[in-house]
Amino acid sequence: AGRDATRAFASGDFTAAGLVDNVSGLSPPELLSIHSWLSFYSDNYDPVGKLVGRFYDENGAPTEALREVEAAIEEALKFQAESEQKKQQFPPCNSEWSSAKGTRFWCSRQSGGVHRDWAGVPRKLYRPGSQGSRCVCVRSTGPPWGQPDSSQHSDRGDLDNPHLQQYEGCHPLAEQCILT
Repeated sequence: AGRDATRAFASGDFTAAGLVDNVSGLSPPELLSIHSWLSFYSDNYDPVGKLVGRFYDENGAPTEALREVEAAIEEALKFQAESEQKKQQFPPCNSEWSSAKGTRFWCSRQSGGVHRDWAGVPRKLYRPGSQGSRCVCVRSTGPPWGQPDSSQHSDRGDLDNPHLQQYEGCHPLAEQCILT
């Protein structure tokens, strides 16, 4: 009681070293974990006071440190929303590997846990500034993501996105691809 252990709620470190109020250097997912705990407590418990320290002064007023953490959590929430939007645009492929058959990538209307009305085709998605790629399902018809349905598009969905690359040896519109 009477101890701010904010960092432990994000890190899971409930030793003396982790039971501190310093949250500097936490990653966006860790900040979202703190946000989740704050929501849980505010939804389920009535506050009985404020702990004087890093986040509240002796009058119970928020400190600059609290405003900085709140701003960092807002940024993490924006990042999470953008990530969810990207997952809707480019859901992860299904994949399996066996020594006998090689690697198989395929798309379905629910691959990657994203339910949608299209299956898509497997493509490598490269993130700017990153060397690796990941397999995503790409809509191959209609207008590109985020553009209203109009006659100005080429009816190729997101296939022309510059961060995508077709798997070598796979048909351009195949819903599955096997690499040996």
